[in-house]
Amino acid sequence: MKLRAFAPASIGNFAAGFDLMGAAIAPLDGSLWGDVVEAEIATVPSLTVSGSHASGLPVAPWDNLVLRTYALFREALREKGVECPGIAFHLEKGLPRSSGLGSSAASVAATLAACQALLGEPLSRNELYAVAGQAEGLFSGASHLDNVVPALTGGVQLLVPGPGGTVEARPLPWFDDLVLVLASPAFELPTERSRQALPKTFTLAETVAFAQNLAAFVHALEAGDRGLLRRCLRDLLAEPHRAALVPGFRAAQAAALADGALGCTLSGSGPAMFAVAQSAKHGQEVADILQGALADAGLTSELRLCGIDHQGARVL
Repeated sequence: MKLRAFAPASIGNFAAGFDLMGAAIAPLDGSLWGDVVEAEIATVPSLTVSGSHASGLPVAPWDNLVLRTYALFREALREKGVECPGIAFHLEKGLPRSSGLGSSAASVAATLAACQALLGEPLSRNELYAVAGQAEGLFSGASHLDNVVPALTGGVQLLVPGPGGTVEARPLPWFDDLVLVLASPAFELPTERSRQALPKTFTLAETVAFAQNLAAFVHALEAGDRGLLRRCLRDLLAEPHRAALVPGFRAAQAAALADGALGCTLSGSGPAMFAVAQSAKHGQEVADILQGALADAGLTSELRLCGIDHQGARVL
């Protein structure tokens, strides 16, 4: 049996929740924006690649995140006393690397979705999260789940403590009439470099402000309070240290907010950024503003109007 699994692009942090909140996203035009992994049982594991963003991937198959994720999946099965067969994979790479769009998470999630579907869902949801976090850490230098959990499950997801030191996720509501305007500048910003821009410690005042803002953000979604959402759609922790890594970001952010966007910040670790517009028409205005500000800084960019992807990784 051969199958194809898709995993969507995602926004890590989702402004207020550094490393512990994220959202899966889908273009409003209904197109698939993410990675597709084709898989079938084989004598030995293998990988081929294609797609609009395949050229930047490692040449050696076992250096690619797909086979490295498969190896972690296989090890997780062995710990349960289950032997994993060889799988032949083909990756259709639809997201650019080091873009702030959850590119590595999409590869990881699509691979895991394919493995799970082929083998009868042998891992539990929390076991899957553990493997996904390990795989993300291979690429970014630190295990974090704010992209890969929504890529797997869809929606806006908040990471919460689970039993025995594990991590679980809880879905958050969202205003489905709001539009996420994604601007992706044409250059790479590796996650590891963005993480290195952060200080090793934060002050007590910074930590309290972050906690207050995140708690208010979650309350705004649960209560349907758009006014409070506007005040909390911001990144108090990482953005101040990362903004300078993306030319034109501050100008783009200021222009989008001046035009009425509810918020505008980096998508994950950047260089992509997102703004929250109040309608599709307003979203197009904001998209033009973001693109113009980036152009003034010498950067071409790709723009998409998106909503929340509520499905996450799935077999096509």
